[in-house]
Amino acid sequence: MSEAPHGVPIKTPGQLIAAIIAGFAIPIVVIVLLAVYVNNTTRVGAGTDSLSDTAVAARIAPVAQVDIRDANAPRVYKTGEQVFKAVCTTCHTAGVAGAPKFGNAGDWAPHIAEGYDTLLHNALTGKGGMPARGGTSPDDYSDFEIARAVVYMANDGGAKFAEPAPGAAAGASEAAPASGAAAGAASTDNAQAAAAVAALANVPQASSGPAAGTESADASQAGKALYTQVCQACHAAGVLNAPKFGDKDAWAPRLKEPMDTVYNYALHGKGAMPPKGGSTASDADVKAAVDYMVAASK
Repeated sequence: MSEAPHGVPIKTPGQLIAAIIAGFAIPIVVIVLLAVYVNNTTRVGAGTDSLSDTAVAARIAPVAQVDIRDANAPRVYKTGEQVFKAVCTTCHTAGVAGAPKFGNAGDWAPHIAEGYDTLLHNALTGKGGMPARGGTSPDDYSDFEIARAVVYMANDGGAKFAEPAPGAAAGASEAAPASGAAAGAASTDNAQAAAAVAALANVPQASSGPAAGTESADASQAGKALYTQVCQACHAAGVLNAPKFGDKDAWAPRLKEPMDTVYNYALHGKGAMPPKGGSTASDADVKAAVDYMVAASK
């Protein structure tokens, strides 16, 4: 019985050369494609965004900036939206302590019913858990700019208030607010604020925390900057029973728990206090702000 001849796929020198080149080229191409795929895949692990342009820019940004203005130049007033985003959003976006949520018509209806003058008066002088002018000063925002913010929020909640004119808000802080119903509402707001931030009475500091003397200058400046931008809205006036900045008696009962507990409350929120005070600051800056406030209360 004869055997059938076996054929060889490579029969010429050209085919042999092509096979050798393919044997090297194909694996190399596959490896390159895999490397490109892996490099361009979105990474979700901890720290994978630490070298992104945004993260790097945030780390190297100067703590303080010099804003030079011409004292003789006409003042450029901020819009209601700009004031809202800079000040009011801290409480009105999340509805902290019963503050009417931005864009929620149901929340704003009873406030709109009180009228523009009452809303402006309450914004300028404070009501319940809301500090006067949202915790800012007349040097930060004029009465006119506060009025613009009031109209911006109220109109987005269903009102149809006209845009205020410069000077029209002058004297609104002295206007008589209220009736017994408004006073009762303020009392209710205070009670709600007390209940909401009674939880904040546990926000503490421990002796194991970093001492102010060993704190780096950069961290100290970052903490002070974040306090000025965010934390002082509540802590400067003691809103929602938040311990006032520099008030040793107010901070005393809060200095009994571990520092990690304080950081945890500041980072993740507790009671009426939103996570990171409603800001998007980094964890390191939030911790620095806690250290800054605690150091001032010793």
